[in-house]
Amino acid sequence: MSAGRARRARGRRAAIVGVAESDIGKTPHLTVLSQQALAARDALAEAGLGRGDVDALFTAGAWGWAPTMTLAEYLGIQPRYTDSTNIGGSSFEAHAGHAAAAIEAGLIDVALITYGSTQRTQRSRGRPRPADLTAQFEAPFGLPQPVGAYALAAMRHMHEYGTTPEQLAEVAVAAREWARLNPRAPYRDPLTVQDVLGSPMICEPLRKLDCCLVTDGGGAVVIAAEDRFADVATVPVEVLGHGETHTHATISNMPDLTVTGAARSGPAALEMAGVGLDDIDVAEIYDSFTITVLLTLESLGFCKPGEAGDFVSGGRTAPGGALPMNTNGGGLSYTHPGMYGIFLLIEATRQLRGECGDRQVPGAELALVHGTGGVLSSTSTVILGRHR
Repeated sequence: MSAGRARRARGRRAAIVGVAESDIGKTPHLTVLSQQALAARDALAEAGLGRGDVDALFTAGAWGWAPTMTLAEYLGIQPRYTDSTNIGGSSFEAHAGHAAAAIEAGLIDVALITYGSTQRTQRSRGRPRPADLTAQFEAPFGLPQPVGAYALAAMRHMHEYGTTPEQLAEVAVAAREWARLNPRAPYRDPLTVQDVLGSPMICEPLRKLDCCLVTDGGGAVVIAAEDRFADVATVPVEVLGHGETHTHATISNMPDLTVTGAARSGPAALEMAGVGLDDIDVAEIYDSFTITVLLTLESLGFCKPGEAGDFVSGGRTAPGGALPMNTNGGGLSYTHPGMYGIFLLIEATRQLRGECGDRQVPGAELALVHGTGGVLSSTSTVILGRHR
């Protein structure tokens, strides 16, 4: 038993026991609520549990001013614990950590985490948003969001470290190689570095294929206390460690454009789990843009500052590489319905349960899941381990 698992064993352990997605791509036949309901139904069914077992509800970015109340009413659930923390795409990794903490404290037994989005169908991605606080110094002057913020970070990284467009493109190429092994991925044609470099410029230096997909979609994750492990129909995937932070709201206030909050949330999660980066078998890292991955790998400590471009080159994160990463195709080639973090948890769980078919990472027992939200604003890291 690893140090992390020994530490968890002293408290009441928490594990993911069910995961599911609703339809992805373009879903005019679904609403934000129905996407969550379908995913929740299937995740609970996979776990062998029902709505009556759920005593905690977590969601973000879903519906109205009180999303958990609306969703609970829609699902017919009256939770005794609720959390609608919204820190962008990393919300669901934060939810997993919060649920595990509540389970360990004896406050809840079964948590349901959901997300749904119809951003593609509603064409809502580019709609203007209110320019609150420091956003008033960016939005009126034409900074496109969110791509402009990530482009600024990419340009800074290139300036400081000599990172090249070819190195950014390696991230997209590796993601596509994984997507080609995923029958649910919508983009499965071969992709080369030259294909990425030949795609239209969106916001210099980021080209179309450096940017995530714009899709609809929903997902659900069920987390249960160890008291319920005997009741569930799946192999539990334990939440061994968690860390989270947010460092700014607008990109002009990011303390360092080349360092994300992963430098804090990653070590916190690893320390709680009692493991190191060398122990990680598979990484699921938020890939809203190719630069997001480079900054995250450096901030987590997989490589030194400025070295991520070299680190991802040569297929290191592709199938057969030393660090299998974003094994469903990621936000770049699988799906990205606005807030992608819940899909990172779903894929990591399936990898640790050995259910991924052609894209399965052999012998995967430990996963690092990392979400990024806003404009490199928030980060949340979760370490997951296959239950023994």
